[in-house]
Amino acid sequence: MNWNIVTNSQEIDHIISLSNEQPILLFKHSTRCSISATALQRLERNWNEALSRNIKPFYIDLIEHRELSNAIATAFNIEHQSPQVLIIKNGTCIYNASHLGISFANMVENLH
Repeated sequence: MNWNIVTNSQEIDHIISLSNEQPILLFKHSTRCSISATALQRLERNWNEALSRNIKPFYIDLIEHRELSNAIATAFNIEHQSPQVLIIKNGTCIYNASHLGISFANMVENLH
């Protein structure tokens, strides 16, 4: 799994635009939270390129860039959670999950 690291709010606009070409995975991670670490490890362990349906994964470190979570919450009208995963397709959040509800299988299932 090759993460694309998001470090500034301009990248959110790029992600929205890119989502018109392929689905985007946004993973919001708190590096100080054991639940977040567990969710990240489970996602990475279960990631399967063949099944991912061309999802491009983006990673946001919420300790370093908390303001990005606020920008995402506003852009997609989604309440902030940590950890949290969102699937963006055609500029719209089509799936989101948080904490131990984060599952690769559920994400892929919701890409129809």
